[in-house]
Amino acid sequence: MKTLYLTDLDGTLLNSSALLSDFSREALASLLRRGMMFSYATARSVHSAQKALNGFMPEHPAIVYNGAMAVEPRTLNILHLERFSPDEAACIREILSGYGLSPLVYGFVEGKERVSYIQGPAHPGVAHYLASRSGDARLRPVADPAQLYAGDAFYFTLIGEQADLRGAHQALLALNPGRVTFQREIYRSEYWLEIMPHGATKAHGLKWLKAHLGADRVVCFGDAINDIPLFEAADQAYAVQNAHPDLKRIARDILPSNDEDGVARFLLQHYQDGE
Repeated sequence: MKTLYLTDLDGTLLNSSALLSDFSREALASLLRRGMMFSYATARSVHSAQKALNGFMPEHPAIVYNGAMAVEPRTLNILHLERFSPDEAACIREILSGYGLSPLVYGFVEGKERVSYIQGPAHPGVAHYLASRSGDARLRPVADPAQLYAGDAFYFTLIGEQADLRGAHQALLALNPGRVTFQREIYRSEYWLEIMPHGATKAHGLKWLKAHLGADRVVCFGDAINDIPLFEAADQAYAVQNAHPDLKRIARDILPSNDEDGVARFLLQHYQDGE
């Protein structure tokens, strides 16, 4: 039986420093050499994921941007992309502008993937995000909203205080122009409000990747509430010890925490060659 092993990154495969440990990297590399079919499903971009994975690179396509995109990590070729319709993008822009908010806009401008943002003073969370991606060719500082929303958007992110983002969150839920998540950043204190096309879910990404690779089953790993649809779409699902209680309740079993290399240790113990 051909099995795809698919893992979340932050809080699951990555440790509390947002990196892949040396133990996990070496374990996964040895399993890939034995033929294991393995990849990840994350809210990160492939560029951010590669940095966090600390030299480890899966051979199979990855699900990034919470399922908005499937990409080959080694070539950066985009294999699948969910997009907003023009009406949905316009609705999101109107809502955010009404609350005086300027997002990070992920999209394609003149055919190139960009992360557009208004240059100038920013919330510390936004400043941290940009500093952590210094040198990233996708970054596109602009002067005004007309430039910010240029191109073909597929993802919006706002980073700030919970109280400052709550109103826009409720308005987006009411008008339903896309799928919305609102949660505290796992490594810091600020909140992230993220808007993506309706078809952009890790569960949809799992189903696409399963069909693309011709896998018979998928075994997945996660830690957060937003991994629940992923768990429901998988054939088997395992939560790490540090996972949210709601995710643990639907998991097949509980693995050691992300700081104890729970996913890698499970795979070393359970993967069988040729599976």
